[in-house]
Amino acid sequence: MDLPLLFALVAAGAVALYVIADGFDLGIGILFLIAPRDRDRDVMMQSVAPFWDGNETWLVLGGAGLWAAFPMAYYVLLPAFYLPIMAMLFALILRGISFEFRFQATRFQRVWDFAFAGGSLVAAICQGLILGGFIQGVAVENDQFAGGPFSFITFLGLLCAAGIVGGYALLGAGWLIWRTEGKTQLFAREVAHAALILAMAMMAVVSAWTALTEPRVAARWFAWPGNLWLDLFPLAAVGVAVLIWRSLWTDHEHRPFVLAVVLFLLGYAGLIISIWPNVVPYHATIWQAAADEATLKFALVGIFVVLPAVLAYTVHAYWVFRGKTNLEDHGAHGADAGAYGHAGQRNSALSTDLHFS
Repeated sequence: MDLPLLFALVAAGAVALYVIADGFDLGIGILFLIAPRDRDRDVMMQSVAPFWDGNETWLVLGGAGLWAAFPMAYYVLLPAFYLPIMAMLFALILRGISFEFRFQATRFQRVWDFAFAGGSLVAAICQGLILGGFIQGVAVENDQFAGGPFSFITFLGLLCAAGIVGGYALLGAGWLIWRTEGKTQLFAREVAHAALILAMAMMAVVSAWTALTEPRVAARWFAWPGNLWLDLFPLAAVGVAVLIWRSLWTDHEHRPFVLAVVLFLLGYAGLIISIWPNVVPYHATIWQAAADEATLKFALVGIFVVLPAVLAYTVHAYWVFRGKTNLEDHGAHGADAGAYGHAGQRNSALSTDLHFS
């Protein structure tokens, strides 16, 4: 068994699941302040309240897998991106706190609105900066990071940050179209157009910039005719974007979200193709950076225990809280309207009351 390859697949899968799962609730935070009404914001936050903390489990799993299976990547990449990683973690903490406080706040609810939106936006921007720095590659000498504390700030990183913000906003809008009704759903349908345009524009610009500035990436994509099949990925992305645009005002309410997930997976596949098999672009492959065989075998036992458990409770949570999100009408917004809600299901007697304390 090729253990480094297996762990690379597990780590890549965990990152993909994190981007999709946490992406839509970060996207809802990005859209939070431009929502037209306080009640829309109540519904938006309620729609992700049962899921947001579980979604971040995949970030922990991906980071732990990287540390256990590819220690070289961990001690090279962590110093390179220490500042944006710490900023992202603090932003995620601030966002988590805002969930609890906003449901109870009366006088300072607007403060927690900004905290929720700001934490989501900062986390998305930091992830974009990390992605751009990762694609461009970090300075390495003697298997150690050789750059400065602000080496992560690059033009490519800024482009990726804009693309991540647009992509997460698209996921968030797709989720709201699927899980809400009325004016909140109408707002999501309208804002999804701008999010899709931003995401696709940045995807195109990042792809072109990477091909022009990284000869190794260009050689991978433009080695015709042997790699002509790789052109199917950008063509598929364009096709999916057209389908998303056409689905925003249809009765198939789940379709924009599902297609947005497909668009993200296509972009993620393009990233893997560009840097494969490097785990520290462009200095170490997954086999060069892997831990010794005994360590990988020991970590594999943990993967077999943890991964099914995480998948099981994630599927269970999404199944229990399936259906449209509604708020009980207590005659007020903010703490009264937000503290109590229920995740209902059409054509079902299931109704679970949530109380946030």
